[in-house]
Amino acid sequence: MTADKATVGNANEDEATKAIDLSLELDAVVEAILLAVGKPLTVDHILAVFDEMQRPERQEIRAALARLKVRYHARGIQLNELASGFRFQTNARYGELVAKLWEEKPQKYSRALLETLALIAYRQPITRAEIEDIRGVSVSSQIIRTLLERNWVRVIGHREVPGRPSIFATTKAFLDYFNLRSLDDLPPLTDLRDIDVIAREVSQQLELDAFKEESVSQTEAPEVNRSGADVERVQSNQRNDEDPQKTLH
Repeated sequence: MTADKATVGNANEDEATKAIDLSLELDAVVEAILLAVGKPLTVDHILAVFDEMQRPERQEIRAALARLKVRYHARGIQLNELASGFRFQTNARYGELVAKLWEEKPQKYSRALLETLALIAYRQPITRAEIEDIRGVSVSSQIIRTLLERNWVRVIGHREVPGRPSIFATTKAFLDYFNLRSLDDLPPLTDLRDIDVIAREVSQQLELDAFKEESVSQTEAPEVNRSGADVERVQSNQRNDEDPQKTLH
């Protein structure tokens, strides 16, 4: 009887060891996939990498992501979940130090553009005329064009009034760029004067990200991150491209 119990005990230990080994192997595979790609990946994207016969369950991938997130929590890079999926990024604590590796100054954005971006993020869906009413000055076509080209905002429809003006909202790409999962990550906007602070934060984030983009183009290496600074959560973001109609106040 004692021998039987010992055999069962050994078998259970072997199974536990095997399970741990499989978990570590899955963690390593998921880690490699994310590090090799310069963009956020969803659980479905990660699952698609595996052959059908070796494909783990969805909950196993999520468990591996959770373990990796804990493992990298206090390290130089971190695993963050954004609107479009999971991505490794530089720890925000070291963003300024990393930026010093590149000397060329990135493109500067005007205060008018940053204020416009902030208003779209917080007041979406919103028209150009409504932005102008809040700011008290006109918004140039170049500002709107730049935001559209960066894929930070998009036209989601037209207001049913004379002239049928375009209605703008932010995009998933905007959420990803500024390290946000959804509009819920935005800090409360208590006063429009907060936009001045937000504009400065956005400008700093853009400078750091521009440094990193240049580094990627020079080394042809995959982008492992884009800073982690929430940008005071850059005042923006959108609930999801699927629900851009939500208006924030």
